[in-house]
Amino acid sequence: MSYWLRLARWPNLIIVALTQFVAWWCILHPLHAVLSLHFGNFLLLCLSTILIAAAGYIINDYWDIRIDAINKPEKVILERVIPRRLAIIVHWVLNLIALVLAAFIAIPAGHPEWLFLQVFCILMLWRYSTTWKRQFAVGNLVVSLMTALTVLTLIVYEPLLQQLCVRSAFLDGRNFDLETTWIPNPSFVLVVFAGFAFLLTWMREVVKDMEDFKGDDEEGCVTLPIRWGLKKSTTLVQVLGAVVILILIVVVYGLWRHTDGLNFSAIFLLLAIVFPLLVLLLRLPKGLSNAHYHWVSTRLKWIMVSGIVALLLLHLINYE
Repeated sequence: MSYWLRLARWPNLIIVALTQFVAWWCILHPLHAVLSLHFGNFLLLCLSTILIAAAGYIINDYWDIRIDAINKPEKVILERVIPRRLAIIVHWVLNLIALVLAAFIAIPAGHPEWLFLQVFCILMLWRYSTTWKRQFAVGNLVVSLMTALTVLTLIVYEPLLQQLCVRSAFLDGRNFDLETTWIPNPSFVLVVFAGFAFLLTWMREVVKDMEDFKGDDEEGCVTLPIRWGLKKSTTLVQVLGAVVILILIVVVYGLWRHTDGLNFSAIFLLLAIVFPLLVLLLRLPKGLSNAHYHWVSTRLKWIMVSGIVALLLLHLINYE
């Protein structure tokens, strides 16, 4: 079982689950009086998301076995421990279970078309593993989109968020002073959160390609670092990071502007995300080794986790 968990990247699955749960708890749960995606349905949707992600990691290793044997031979599991044929069977079983779980929400709601989202993700992850990962830039954007869809799925499966005016429902039953309390549109918050996840994932995927440069090159992949080189790829990561920092500074300004005293959410954003990301971008060009790029990739993952914590903190301080 431990090998299967490693193959499915269990730490990443936990991050996926936390991302979706925090987004639901902090943004949708305050709408509980009029919410369609209640906890039971959310749990089914979250499990469906996790299973699709796990299947995606398995199929990725299935097609990347030769590249992984060059870049990180000590971490190769397929064929050495788990037969490739069994892995492909488990991949499709997980996807099938994910579709069934999502169907328990979509069909009773009278919206079977919602299932196209899960089918879309399954097909995109398959195509990514077989083709797009080896093509210039496409693979990075696909993975980034899949990460953003972890959050945006909530909008698809919660019809309330598809309405333009949700502010009154969000404030229903709460003692908020509309003149002094800042309550952002829930759909807008989800989109910003998804955008944050998209940009950071894009950055991390480029850095991972820089780390895997040797194996990808030997297998004939045309990733962004191979086409552009490490220097230009570093510049792209820095530009994307600058965009993230700019967006976060705007968010911090908005939080301070609508707060009389100290805003701990804004302080946390600065200390746990903005400053570490700025330091990371400055250190990125300082090294060219696999170990250096692995260090950067790991730090970017922790910054993504900090974004999840920031949303939770914002909820606890402002809405509880």
